[in-house]
Amino acid sequence: MEAVKLEIRCPQMVNGIGLEPDPDWSFKSLLLELDSLEKKLNLSSSVSLPFAKTKSREIYGEKGTKRSSNAFVMRVSDEEFEDSEGENEKVRDRGLVKAARFNCNEFYFSSSDDDSDDQPCLDVQTLMNEVGLVESALYELTHEHQLGVKEEIRNTISALETDLMNESEKSSSAHTKVEKYREARREVERKFDVQYQRRVAEGLDNHLTAVQRDHELKSQIEERKIRSDAAHEEAKRREKALQEERLRQEKAKAEAEAKLKAEEANRAALEAERIAAKEAAEKEAAKSSKANTSEVPQTEASGGPNATSSRVENDKTNKSELAGNMLRAAESALKLERERLQKLKELEEINQSLRSSSNQNFDSTGRLIGRLIRQISGNKDKVSTQASELVKIFNNPHCPQTISIAYFAQKVVSNCESPSHSAFACAHVIVLVTSQFPQAMDLVLAEIHRACIYTVPKHISYTKSAFESKEAYWKVIGYKEDDGKIESTTDYLVRLESYMKLYGALVQTEVAGCQNVHGLKEGWAWLARFLNALPANMYTAVALYAFLQMAGFALFRKYRSQFMKMLNFISENFLNALRSQDDPDLRPITSKIQCYLEDKLFLQEPEGRTLHSSLLSNNMAPESDYHGPYHQQSRHFY
Repeated sequence: MEAVKLEIRCPQMVNGIGLEPDPDWSFKSLLLELDSLEKKLNLSSSVSLPFAKTKSREIYGEKGTKRSSNAFVMRVSDEEFEDSEGENEKVRDRGLVKAARFNCNEFYFSSSDDDSDDQPCLDVQTLMNEVGLVESALYELTHEHQLGVKEEIRNTISALETDLMNESEKSSSAHTKVEKYREARREVERKFDVQYQRRVAEGLDNHLTAVQRDHELKSQIEERKIRSDAAHEEAKRREKALQEERLRQEKAKAEAEAKLKAEEANRAALEAERIAAKEAAEKEAAKSSKANTSEVPQTEASGGPNATSSRVENDKTNKSELAGNMLRAAESALKLERERLQKLKELEEINQSLRSSSNQNFDSTGRLIGRLIRQISGNKDKVSTQASELVKIFNNPHCPQTISIAYFAQKVVSNCESPSHSAFACAHVIVLVTSQFPQAMDLVLAEIHRACIYTVPKHISYTKSAFESKEAYWKVIGYKEDDGKIESTTDYLVRLESYMKLYGALVQTEVAGCQNVHGLKEGWAWLARFLNALPANMYTAVALYAFLQMAGFALFRKYRSQFMKMLNFISENFLNALRSQDDPDLRPITSKIQCYLEDKLFLQEPEGRTLHSSLLSNNMAPESDYHGPYHQQSRHFY
C-alpha cells in the first residue's frame, strides 16, 4: 500500500502572527515560532517579565536522548499502521506530538496512486487521531504556559505592589522629612528675620535718638541765640522807648509851654482888647459927659438916676462883647477847665519829681496800661477784667499811684484815635476805675480837654491881631504837627469826632453799683453851655453831632421835654446858622444833624451802648460817620 502524503492548509495570519511561513514546518520550527511568540508577548507587555524564556524548547526522546528538530513528513503505510497506533498511545502517554500540521480549517489529501480510494476511511481516521494528539499536546502546553504566565504575572504584580507600597512609604517618609526640614528652615529663617528686624529697629531707634538729641541740641542753641537776640532787641527797644518817651515828654512839655504861651498871648490879647475897649469907653464916656453937662437939667428931669444906671450897664455889655469876640465859652466851663488842668499840671510835677528821685523806670507800667486799654472790647466780661487789672496796677506798691493814674489818663484818651476803639466799652472802664479812684476822673477830663477844646466846651476864633499866622491858630485849637507840617482838616475832624464820642459815651454811662462822678448832669450842662456860647461852624457842628449820637438817647430818657426844647433850639437856631453861611462843606454835617432830629434817632439806643456778655461779641465801636465833603482839606474859619 502506497504511502499517502498528508498536507494540511492553515490560514496564513492569526492576530498578526504568521502560522505557516514554511510548507515544510518541522517541530523545531514550531518551537522556534513559539519562542518568537513569547518574545513578542514579552515585548508587547509594559512590564518586563522575569519569566521570559532565554533558551529554546528542546524535545527529548523516550530514553532521554535529545531529539532532532528537523522537519518530518508523516507517511502512513499499511504495514506501519498497526505499529503506529501503539506508538501513538506511547506518545500520548508521554505528552509528545509527532505531527507537524494542526488547527486547519480544511483538509485535502493527495495521492500519487490512483488506488487510494480503497482505504480512505482508515487513513483519515489515523490522520485525525494523530491530529488530536498534536492538538491536545499543544493545548496542554498552551494551558501550562498560560498558567505559568498568569502565575508569573501574579507574582510580578504582587512584587510590584509590594515595591510600590515600599516606595510609597519611603516617599511619604521622605516627604515628611522634607516638610519637617522645611518647617525647621522656616522657623530658623523666622527667628533670623525677627532678630534682624530687632537689630534694625534697635539701630533705627539709636539713630533717631541720636538725631533727636542733635536736634534738641541745635534747638537749644537756637533758642539760646533767639533769647539772647530777643534780650538784646528788648534792651534796644527799651532804650529806644526810653528815648522816645523822653522826646515825647520834652515835646509835650514844649507843646504845653507853647500852649501856655499861646494862652498867655490870648490873655494878653484879651487884656489889650479890654484895655482898648476901656479906653474907648472912657473916651466915649468923657465925650458923653461933656455933652450931658449942658443937658443935665433935661436929663434929670426926664430920667434921673435910672438913665445913668442904664448907661453904665451898656458900657459893661460893650466891654464883655469885645472880650468875647475871640474866645467863646461859658465862664463856668472855663473855670472847670482851669481847675482840671491845674490838677493835671500838679500831678505831672509830682511825677517828674518821683522819676528824678527814683532810679526805677516806670515805662513798663505805662506799656502795660496801654496794652490793657487797647484790648478793651464791647464785652462785659472783658471790660470787667480789664478794669480789675487796671485797679491792681494802681494798687501796685512798686509803682507810685500818681504815675499809674497819669499813664491811665494819657492812654485812655490817646486810644480814641485807634480804629478799633470802642467808646462805650472804654467809658465803662473809666467809670469802673474812677469809682474806686475818684481823683482820676478830673485827670481824664483834663487830658480830654487838652486833646479837644470842644469837650470844655469852648471855641477860639481866628483874628490876625491875636495870632501870628493861621498855623499858630491851628495849633491852639488842637491841630497836630508832624515834622513841621500841620495835619489836614480831615484828620483833625476825625480826631475831634472820636474825642467827642468818648466824652458823650462817658457822661451817659451808668454801671450798677458804681457812681459816675461825671454823669448825665454834666452832659446836660455841657449841651447848655455849648448852645449858649459856641457859634455854628464846621468844628462845632461835628462836635455837636458826635455828642448827640452817643448821649442823646440817655438825655432824652432822663430829661424828656427839656431835652426836646434843646433839640428845637438846635433846629431853629444852630441849623439855621449853618445854612445861612451857604458853605458847600457844611451841607453834609447839616443834613446829618437834620436827619437826627427829623427821624428822632434819639429814641433809638446807639449801637454798642449795651455790652454783650458773650465772648464772641463783635467789637461795638461805631464807625466814623464823617467821610463827607467836609473831610476834605477845607479850612474855613468863623
